[in-house]
Amino acid sequence: MIPPYAVFWLLAVFSFPTDLLKIFERSCKHLMSQNQLQRGLKARHLTMIAIGGSIGTGLFLASGGSIHEAGPGGALVAYIAISIMVYFLMTSLGEMAAFMPVSGSFSTYATRFVDPSLGFALGWNYWYNWAITIAVELSAAALIMKYWFPDTPAILWSALFLVLMFALNLLSVKGYGESEYWFALIKVVTVVVFIIIGILMIFGIMGGEAVGFQNFTKGDAPFNGGFMALLGVFMIAGFSFQGTELVGVAAGESEDPARNIPKAIRQIFWRILLFYIFAILIIGLLVPYDNPNLISGDITDIAISPFTIVFEKAGFAFAASVMNAVILTSVLSAGNSGMYASTRMLWVLAKEGKAPKWFAKVTRNGVPINSLIMTAAIGALAFLSSLFGDGEVYVWLLNASGMSGFIAWLGIAISHYRFRKAYLAQGRDLRELPYRAKLFPFGPIFAFIICCVVIVGQNYSAFIGGEIDWNGVFVSYVGLPLFLIVWLVYKYTKKSKLVPLHKVDFSMDEK
Repeated sequence: MIPPYAVFWLLAVFSFPTDLLKIFERSCKHLMSQNQLQRGLKARHLTMIAIGGSIGTGLFLASGGSIHEAGPGGALVAYIAISIMVYFLMTSLGEMAAFMPVSGSFSTYATRFVDPSLGFALGWNYWYNWAITIAVELSAAALIMKYWFPDTPAILWSALFLVLMFALNLLSVKGYGESEYWFALIKVVTVVVFIIIGILMIFGIMGGEAVGFQNFTKGDAPFNGGFMALLGVFMIAGFSFQGTELVGVAAGESEDPARNIPKAIRQIFWRILLFYIFAILIIGLLVPYDNPNLISGDITDIAISPFTIVFEKAGFAFAASVMNAVILTSVLSAGNSGMYASTRMLWVLAKEGKAPKWFAKVTRNGVPINSLIMTAAIGALAFLSSLFGDGEVYVWLLNASGMSGFIAWLGIAISHYRFRKAYLAQGRDLRELPYRAKLFPFGPIFAFIICCVVIVGQNYSAFIGGEIDWNGVFVSYVGLPLFLIVWLVYKYTKKSKLVPLHKVDFSMDEK
């Protein structure tokens, strides 16, 4: 439904008289809230947002390529290591979000606990990352629809899905939460069914004779390609888990965050263990690492999904169509979450004076309408840039956002370390925290180190083999200097400094 004030806006723009603009301003005042969001996300929404953020094409498609590259054992080790890092990151985020549930999440935390310039850079970095992700998911969704409708134009499907994502976010935060709940539920059911069928196949109860561990000992398995292959998969695994931090962004609009945030965080480790580690173990046991269908993670060919391969071995004739539909829901879920996360981040930047105040306006349903429109417009423009010429602008935009997720994770680790130090420095009692992250300070320090390794090693192969591949270096690392430039320019112009521990602001007002 189009908000009523949008009609008045169009009339005002095309009529020009000043009096009409004044009438519009007065008429929409009662339709606008006091620039505040609404706490409409329930515990079940937060749980599914946390789970759904980590289940996507990284599991359904890229996991096959990981097993092919590093062998089943190598892929398993890489994903377990990243899982542990993500667990510590989520417990760090959970401690801060349960205590201070604000929509700015790690941008606000970095501003309050570290340095306003870091918060500024993290906020804009995260907004840009998810806005560009919308364009990526629009392109992917159009390619998936070609599976069923090969003769239809891609732009038709992309436009349709953009409108759908916009509408779901326009309704209210409950619209996003409910849609994400069902998107995530489809993915969860798929993985659970896959694991059950996989276990039955391993023991020969379904789909032929028992396979056992024979694929783990075949050829160079379980560790194919040695350490360098393992390192390469380590990088891929990091991308697969991006999106789990969405639960922190959603904290500012959740009901009873002091209770619901810890509940969602506590479930993350076991869900990751079940959905990722078990799924990759089963794929490694059932599909040989040298299976040619595992080589690519190209979304245009659903047949190469390891899930499709296993389902077809089990005798499901419509496995490709089913997985195509599941992957479509994953893509739409990622785009839907991207629209939500970037809209909220832009809203909080405006609230904190780091973006034009115009973006702080919200509807009576608690939706940051101007931020939503801007985010959707950027996503649409980025998508359109891929259709013209050779798409170089689009590729550059993607490259610039490549490591944005890891930079955000670094911000979470740094902010939590400073949060806990400041909390104790001000004489506060840790027992008063709604949720306390375990193994501090090991958790944030471990996550910080692993994130640094992943960022630095993004394209380690560019430095191997005699001459340095400078083009490869630029393509892989361009996002890092862009982030540093934004951070340092703000720091220089605003003269911001590291916040002393005894002056850290723990108040709940979103400034």
